Amino acid sequence: MKVVLRIGGSVVASPPNPALISRYADLLKNLKKQGHDLVVVVGGGKTARDFIKLAKEIELSEPDQDDLAISVSRVFAQLLARKLAGLGSKSVPKLIPQVVQLLDAGKIVVMGGLRPGMTTDAVAAMVAETVGADLLVKATDQEGIYTKDPDKHPDAQKIDELSFDDLLGLFEEDKHRAGIHQILDPEAVRLLQRSKTRTVVVNGFKPENVLSAIKGKMAGTLIR
Repeated sequence: MKVVLRIGGSVVASPPNPALISRYADLLKNLKKQGHDLVVVVGGGKTARDFIKLAKEIELSEPDQDDLAISVSRVFAQLLARKLAGLGSKSVPKLIPQVVQLLDAGKIVVMGGLRPGMTTDAVAAMVAETVGADLLVKATDQEGIYTKDPDKHPDAQKIDELSFDDLLGLFEEDKHRAGIHQILDPEAVRLLQRSKTRTVVVNGFKPENVLSAIKGKMAGTLIR
């Protein structure tokens, strides 16, 4: 199976979580041994948003703010890639063709952001479409997708399965801005909808949820 794994910065970078990064490395090694082709897109989380705030305070432009956040995501990607040793790519790809080349070479591809104006969710969705992924798994800081933000609304209910159209209707924001923090970014959802990529959102603090999603077992929220 060809899988794109999007690991939220809220999971491994807010604050930096070396133990969890190591657990993900072990998971990826095992999945590779099972014959799966893997691309991992890592976010920068709160660390990236802290740099965005700093950039705003010194009056940098929004593209510059985004660029700093991308740099942070690439640092976390490098940590995970190097933990994979020979199975991972030595460099973090900065262009989609590099992703394809590394995947074709049999590597576990680990990357961060690509360019200002595009979230790491959108990067994962674009990669999934380009490589013809069978599945995209988003490992986040929630159990799945809810009827509304569970951090703000105690009566929010988890949704086991929904369509991409239904998901777009749940968003508080429908366009990108530097530091946007939603369960999935709207542009990413539109890309996944276009490519018809089966998507599962799981609690990323438990890497075994990713394995469950790949095996087709109930974990988090299924979007299709």
